[in-house]
Amino acid sequence: MTAAITAMITAVVGVLGTLFAPVFAQRLTARERAEEAGTARERRAFEERRDHYTAMNRASRQFHTLLKDALHRIRDGVYAEQERIQLEEARLDHRDRYAEAQMIVPERILQASRELNQVLADADAVVKRLDRGLAQGGETAERALERLREAGPFLDAMRELMREDLGVTD
Repeated sequence: MTAAITAMITAVVGVLGTLFAPVFAQRLTARERAEEAGTARERRAFEERRDHYTAMNRASRQFHTLLKDALHRIRDGVYAEQERIQLEEARLDHRDRYAEAQMIVPERILQASRELNQVLADADAVVKRLDRGLAQGGETAERALERLREAGPFLDAMRELMREDLGVTD
């Protein structure tokens, strides 16, 4: 009787194994696909954040450089239409990169960018007033250049926060 029960149990387990094997395989495959999709989503989010950081950093540095150049040229009396156009394009690009990033990047990075933006916006306003001959209360290109130097630490702080968020370590 024991041999008969053992044979019956073996037969039932064999039949159940045959019937449930595809179900288990399907569940395993579904779980693997879900994990792969999650990993792919995380990778896309990381790449999108990295792309926004790169664009923000590049646009901020370009705007800073062109502001500095504009102030030097105004001081030297050689500021021309070409430089005005380049500066305006850089300002618009900087604004657009910041606007795009607002929906993606963490608040601490936006805060660092705001601090930088304040210095850059102030310098941009001075450049426009000096260019139009409407300087206020002792505004000069030299004073504006001194103030614009304050952007350096903000540029570096923003870049470091971005690198930290991306997991870049030295």
